[in-house]
Amino acid sequence: MKDINLDDVVKRSLAIRKLYHELELKHHGSEWSVQEDALAFMTDAGLVGRLTMAQQGRWPKGDKPENELSHKLGESIWWLIILADRMNLDINTALDGFLSRTEKLLSN
Repeated sequence: MKDINLDDVVKRSLAIRKLYHELELKHHGSEWSVQEDALAFMTDAGLVGRLTMAQQGRWPKGDKPENELSHKLGESIWWLIILADRMNLDINTALDGFLSRTEKLLSN
């Protein structure tokens, strides 16, 4: 497994989202709203669930759902980074806060 730096991932994610905003402007005359981004994330998260069922043999889906599942897992992480940024939340702080609180809760 390749180690990645979360700060680099955030920078790359924001650059990709900027390119998508340019396509949205070109094709629709406006950028997606935060709500539209959230809906896109929820759609992808639902697909992660369905593809997980397929990967585990509990839902019919082609020969190799792992490839699509891997893509949708990555895309879902990407969406979370984008949503945090668009709502002025620091994803590093959010993740660290969650991990710290959960570790503390579970270690007691």
